[in-house]
Amino acid sequence: MGSPATVSRVGVTGGAAQLLRRLTGTHGPLMFHQSGGCCDGSAPMCFPDGEFVTGDQDVFLGDLDVELDRPVPVWISRPQFEYWRYTHLTIDVVPGRGAGFSLEAPEGVRFVIRSRMLTEDELAVLDA
Repeated sequence: MGSPATVSRVGVTGGAAQLLRRLTGTHGPLMFHQSGGCCDGSAPMCFPDGEFVTGDQDVFLGDLDVELDRPVPVWISRPQFEYWRYTHLTIDVVPGRGAGFSLEAPEGVRFVIRSRMLTEDELAVLDA
């Protein structure tokens, strides 16, 4: 079983981390919010940190280590978290353009979520 320091609900692919480093150079510190909804409303949205105001209806999933001065925090709406609480989410990037306000849109790419079920051992650590 992993330790709390090695078990996380979120991760990032190398390509997405590289894009996040570039976007940070342009926009400063970043954050993600994953909301529910249909179409691009369910895509992970990247904003300058603090531009999207989180509150009681949001759950902090964890930080993405993308080899910057500070990690990129990832938030999810509480109702969406209830659906995905047993899932590890990995932020990836693919060619194409989303319809949202996420910072990667002008780059001709969009962030997407890849998911897998958390193991029983991971859940035990995360729920402790």
